[in-house]
Amino acid sequence: MAIPVLMPKQGQSVETCIITKWFKKKGENVSVGDILFSYETDKAAFDLESPAEGILLETFFGDGAEVPVLVNVAVIGKSGEVFDSFNPSSSETKPSAVSDASKAAEVVEAKKASEAVSATKEPEGKIRISPRAKCMAEDKGVDYSSLQGSGPNGRIIVSDIEKIISGAAASARTETLINTKAEFSTTAKTVYHAGSDYTEQPLSNVRKLIAKAMQASLQNSAQLTHHMSADVRRLLEARQKIKKDIASGKNQQDITLNDMICWCVVRALEKFPEVNSHFMGDSVRTFNKVHLGIAVDTPRGLMVPSVKNADGFHLRQLSVELKSAADACRKGNINPELIQSTAATFTVSNLGNYGVEMFTPVINLPQTAILGVCTIINRPANLGNNTFAFVPYIGLSLTYDHRAVDGGPATMFLKEIRDQIEAFTY
Repeated sequence: MAIPVLMPKQGQSVETCIITKWFKKKGENVSVGDILFSYETDKAAFDLESPAEGILLETFFGDGAEVPVLVNVAVIGKSGEVFDSFNPSSSETKPSAVSDASKAAEVVEAKKASEAVSATKEPEGKIRISPRAKCMAEDKGVDYSSLQGSGPNGRIIVSDIEKIISGAAASARTETLINTKAEFSTTAKTVYHAGSDYTEQPLSNVRKLIAKAMQASLQNSAQLTHHMSADVRRLLEARQKIKKDIASGKNQQDITLNDMICWCVVRALEKFPEVNSHFMGDSVRTFNKVHLGIAVDTPRGLMVPSVKNADGFHLRQLSVELKSAADACRKGNINPELIQSTAATFTVSNLGNYGVEMFTPVINLPQTAILGVCTIINRPANLGNNTFAFVPYIGLSLTYDHRAVDGGPATMFLKEIRDQIEAFTY
């Protein structure tokens, strides 16, 4: 029996997703776990794996299409199978076409979502416009009341607003349209402009979101950065011991320097809970638990997943959780709720592996602070009795929101992180 492939619902607030690229074509054989296509929400980007083995009988949307969640985007089955009932533009879609009760429920939801986009305007007379497009239009003062969108069934999407803002609406007729079998899956194709000495490529949705968040953070908060260094001889000794234990077979878990530093940060946050907080405008929300955010560089851009209740883990558990969160981001299957800016109470961004000696990390609002971890540099230090030697020091850069935290407590918190690092035992 043919199996439908539905657009996942990534988080409670996500209504539509954009297909960025298909990796499998109609008629190709697919296996369970094969990546069918990548897609983006207004928070992050993900890959969708094939739920079944068979032939990709049909795809109902093309690259760039904005698709409501829980709507069929493709169907997998055997050669010659009938799949018309799975087409979201068909009025014959029935729950009985799915093999079990849970899939039947999803098909009902898909049918409702398909019917919801059958007209450009809703019954109340509201214009069909995606949430992100509406937000952008209102932010830029764009009148979209008479705009004919290029999304599903004339739905106004982000690219339509961007064309108006850039003055490129008149050139829209020259763009190649991607036609899909579903009537409402037509969308404008990305255009790449090239000059004699440059190439110009539109920003991805994730890049736009990152840019907007960083700009808003700097514009809407009073950020200040303090820099300090910590002696990391104890951390390096622990790291060497871990490597030797792994080589000898005594230990199979690789605990990194970043894991140790994050553990020290959590201990410091327990002593300075005022930094483990969110600034809410007219109040400060201080958390009893530490939900640690870690900046992860992925092929799709920067993501900051949260490790919930990090203060309840010992070092080994924390190391496992940190690696799991980072891997999920890189693979594209991180829970969207964990990469919301409100999911973490404090964030650590480590650029030490890149050789960065000092930097100013940007706060992930509404959090009140973020720690930047820099590279290790050998510096001369007094070991006592007028004995000097080169000692490895790691740079620590704490950016805090001066609206919520004063300079004194921020400095004491940063010093506590340094003390935790220098007193580290394994």
